[in-house]
Amino acid sequence: MNRRRFAAAAATLVAASALPRAASAQAVRGEVVDDAGRKVRVPARAARIFASGPPASILVFAVAPDALIGWTTPFRPAERPYVAPKYADLPALGRLTGRGNTANVEVVIAAKPDVIVDYGAINDTYVSLADRVQQQTGIPYLLLDGAFDRISASLRTIGALAGDEARGEDLATYARATVDDVTQRVARVPAAKRPRLYYARGPRGLDTGLAGSINMEVIDRMGATNVAASMGRGGLVQVSLEQVLAWNPEVIVTTDPTWFASVRRDPLWRPVAAVASGRVHLAPAEPFGWIDFPPSINRLVGLRWLGRILYPDAFPEDLRPAVREFYTRCYHQAPTEAQLATLIATAERTPPA
Repeated sequence: MNRRRFAAAAATLVAASALPRAASAQAVRGEVVDDAGRKVRVPARAARIFASGPPASILVFAVAPDALIGWTTPFRPAERPYVAPKYADLPALGRLTGRGNTANVEVVIAAKPDVIVDYGAINDTYVSLADRVQQQTGIPYLLLDGAFDRISASLRTIGALAGDEARGEDLATYARATVDDVTQRVARVPAAKRPRLYYARGPRGLDTGLAGSINMEVIDRMGATNVAASMGRGGLVQVSLEQVLAWNPEVIVTTDPTWFASVRRDPLWRPVAAVASGRVHLAPAEPFGWIDFPPSINRLVGLRWLGRILYPDAFPEDLRPAVREFYTRCYHQAPTEAQLATLIATAERTPPA
């Protein structure tokens, strides 16, 4: 698979004008307006959907798994068992968007999709890329807003696109009910009980998200104070340990198991309130992360988990039924009891002293 990065992939778009166009042979449904305000002609039914990045792949997989033609990267051994083999074995086609772009126009055309879907933050860069890819390939390219409050709308859009409106509506209703229930419970938590939280990403725990970052939406929805928001608005950034010490968060949530396992033994991190009290929590990540990695509908299960660790009085119920329901609905396979036990054990671990 070609692994040139974005600059090379963008240059390929120009050369791609000489390649045969891959417009769908199906009847065209008509013109739709995507979440970037772009008018796009889509087929009556998209039987083959190319996901431009990891968030889109999970969105499409949840609603129309048989329409997804490939993943951006292969599953790791620990992730594969949570997805049925027929889906886990789909080819890795690379990604058109985000960091480490690995797909180019030739890859997309060879995959013969009816539609390309991008799901996540929408800005001029993504709009420009979508316009150029669509122009050079003839393949409709839809941009869907990945904001938390747009999850239900995006699920309905994929359902309609794939010709399974009932499935899209069912998941949209489930997502809306989940978000509403969590939001209502959090609203009843007094401000004094809402912790100052640091989201530690990366092998050193020093990557985090600013205010407005799509990676922080789950944390923002839970009413916790993102300590990095004081640095302004933006996406992911790298900070210093001195800055974390100055923030002195009460709770840390991380996605890196190696850093999690060593943080309480690291003398440099010990003075941080969250580390000293053992309030460092590792988000489960199989087959997809519960906070982001990537920021898609997988974040719905993260809401329930964060509620349990941040506000146990407001979320007293056993996490297992909610996890089982989410995996069954969205990943099309109920977790085994052993898998469920592994997920819950990860979700409830505290770092070793």
